[in-house]
Amino acid sequence: MTKVGVVGARGRMGQAVVEAVNGAADCELVAAIDMGVPPSALLQAGAEVIVDFTTPDAVMRTLKSCIGNGIHCVIGTTGFDEGKLAKVAEWCDAQPSVGVLIAPNFGIGAVLMMRLAELAAPYFESAEIIELHHPDKVDAPSGTAAHTAHLMAAARSGLPPQQDATIHEMPGARGTTIEGIHVHSVRARGLVAHQEVILGGEGETLTIRHDSLDRRSFMPGVLLGVRRVSAHPGLTIGLAGYLDLGT
Repeated sequence: MTKVGVVGARGRMGQAVVEAVNGAADCELVAAIDMGVPPSALLQAGAEVIVDFTTPDAVMRTLKSCIGNGIHCVIGTTGFDEGKLAKVAEWCDAQPSVGVLIAPNFGIGAVLMMRLAELAAPYFESAEIIELHHPDKVDAPSGTAAHTAHLMAAARSGLPPQQDATIHEMPGARGTTIEGIHVHSVRARGLVAHQEVILGGEGETLTIRHDSLDRRSFMPGVLLGVRRVSAHPGLTIGLAGYLDLGT
């Protein structure tokens, strides 16, 4: 029985995690706290693994405390930059038995979408990403879109730059660019989390799309992370690191 603490329990994702943990026969919810509650509450509750869906700034305090006290961490908060990731890796080095999973998306389908995009990227001249979320999301582009772009860019390493004859554009018309890949963000009420990867070559296009229609779709991945994080010491970026998706 894994003792689990949830941080950000009042948020929509936090509520879904609480429900999922309570419904898992091999997990016990020992703490459900909101932002602003000292992380020491997790230690006092006896949490062995914490799940955090809060904000990039709030999560760092929780990570530092939990890693330092030997508590494994499953993090769904997005917005980590290289500096924050380097700091987390440093804390993990000081506590080599602790596992930390930072995943931009816990949807199994989304993980597969990213992997398929990575596999396909080297075979097409053009590649762009469109991500669509609800207007309450605080970051743009999404962590999933940024992670997808990084994976695709690495897979396309050595290829010529994408052709783009645009010389006149309104600011933002071509979205942002991550390692040479254009990423476009849509925010509209009614959406949950959606992403399209559009790949184009001479005479053909390939579109890879994933849709999360309910936050419950992320819970199998969250529980997978809770169950496996202790077997993966150190920092892991992305749920794919816990899955056998081939090389």
